[in-house]
Amino acid sequence: MAATGKWVAYYRVSTDKQGKSGLGLQAQRSAVETYLNGGDWKLVKEFTEVESGKRSDRPQLQAALDACRMFGAKLVIAKLDRLSRDAHFLLGLEKAGVDFVAADMPNANRLTIGIMAMVADEERRMISARTKAALQAAKARGVKLGGRRKDSQGKPVTLTPDVIAMGREAIAKRAQAKAADIAPAIRELQAAGITSLTAIAVGLNDQGIPPPRGGQWQAVQVSRVLERLAV
Repeated sequence: MAATGKWVAYYRVSTDKQGKSGLGLQAQRSAVETYLNGGDWKLVKEFTEVESGKRSDRPQLQAALDACRMFGAKLVIAKLDRLSRDAHFLLGLEKAGVDFVAADMPNANRLTIGIMAMVADEERRMISARTKAALQAAKARGVKLGGRRKDSQGKPVTLTPDVIAMGREAIAKRAQAKAADIAPAIRELQAAGITSLTAIAVGLNDQGIPPPRGGQWQAVQVSRVLERLAV
């Protein structure tokens, strides 16, 4: 199946000598190019890290993940071991909310993470069990589940202020996180002298960076993001 959409490439070499000489780096680029060959795709960013695979605090990989979120792109690597040999670290990649593909094993993004995520999956099952228990308890109290909440007499159940506040807080956190993902692109435009809301919107659209709710950037959306970044 031909690759489509936006992609961010991540390359890693283990030693400074390899990084300076390009040893191994060109082979990784070739593998990525071979995987992406054909189809309607765009490589929006490339990141190269000179770091040991035993460490998980790799700034270039984090920058690549940030770029994926900012552009709505997928991460592509040449070989699975270029990310890490540490299962815990790959679980962190799953939590980052970024899809990735290893050119040498295209199905690894599902197969490998699925295997390595067993521990996290166990935690999810525990959470699910607690949620089901809470729903059953609510049902036993006469709360009608599904759709608008109603009690046993068919009267609407009013959400408590605490529950409403928690919902609003969750929405605000998601919006804040998205603003942080987009911040580097906005700062780069501002540093280049592009400061008006409309001009920034044009700049983001030109780079193919989607706004939080899709569509095209408008000045008002840029204003909202800047307000969140100022908090």
